[in-house]
Amino acid sequence: MNHYVDYILEQAQKLLAIDSPSGFTGAVSDYLMEEYRRLGYSPQKTVKGGVLADLGGDGNALMLLAHVDTLGAMVAEIKSDGRLRLTPIGGLNANNVEAENCTVYAMDGKTYEGTIQLADASIHVNKSYNDTARTFDSVELVLDEPVFSKDDVKKLGIMTGCYVCPQPRTRITASGYIKSRYLDDKLSTAILLGYAKYVKEENVVLPRKVWQHATVFEEVGHGGCASIPSDVTELLSVDMGCVGSGLECTERQVSICVKDSRGPYHHDVVKALIKAAQDHGIDYAADVYPFYGSDADAALAAGIDARHGLIGPGVYASHGYERSHRDGAENTLRLLQAYVG
Repeated sequence: MNHYVDYILEQAQKLLAIDSPSGFTGAVSDYLMEEYRRLGYSPQKTVKGGVLADLGGDGNALMLLAHVDTLGAMVAEIKSDGRLRLTPIGGLNANNVEAENCTVYAMDGKTYEGTIQLADASIHVNKSYNDTARTFDSVELVLDEPVFSKDDVKKLGIMTGCYVCPQPRTRITASGYIKSRYLDDKLSTAILLGYAKYVKEENVVLPRKVWQHATVFEEVGHGGCASIPSDVTELLSVDMGCVGSGLECTERQVSICVKDSRGPYHHDVVKALIKAAQDHGIDYAADVYPFYGSDADAALAAGIDARHGLIGPGVYASHGYERSHRDGAENTLRLLQAYVG
């Protein structure tokens, strides 16, 4: 098992190092295509840019979904002083990105560094510093370039619509904690790769057809709405498990979601997941996520006729500087092995 968990953490670090906010996922999808081929599969890229992989098996199919798109931002306006007003992509929160270093992607492919700061960020100058609500109207991106006007910025190739990617700051501690932006959902994408590696290396005979789908628009709500093969009768999203007040899950467990903001998951799937965890001694928690929606939800909203479920490693501080643990990744992989085959 350690062999596969080591691989998952290695892949998580590689995925986290590739900027991929929703709509800007070409590089990370190309990486996944190469990695699935290296594992011995024949992946397909969807028209939207996601990655589909057929793991084998026959009969009514199970689709495992994880999303490789992340939160991010986009230039909404170049101000007269050369600072940039941003618009968030997905649920990026201004409170969680103040003072974060970022990469700005110009339209010609060049990259520039900058920092998101409160406008007039010097506390020795700004009397209202402590009282100002942090929103994308009150924070701005300060480019690390000698720019003092809108024209100066445009000469760099930066314009409205350029992507801005807060740096992930990935760390894995000696005690096994994984800290980074975008563990939602690159850690789960790495877990799917780990499961695919396990199936191939152990010559697993799958009891049913199994697909994997790395989606690329989950953070804006339509990742799982398309590219579901016609033989799929069950959808299992592998996404971050919520850790917080009123919930049982910790970063060291696999979370089984029984209900999220869009309603309950299919009861037969939930019961089977819980039984698989109990029968195999897997450390799990069952929880309700109050402010959450998954790719499986999106697929059902799009009209897919399938049962659906949601599991994932516990992740604390979601949509901020997130934290999980090696054990959470291992327990999620073990649950996939026990439930799928």
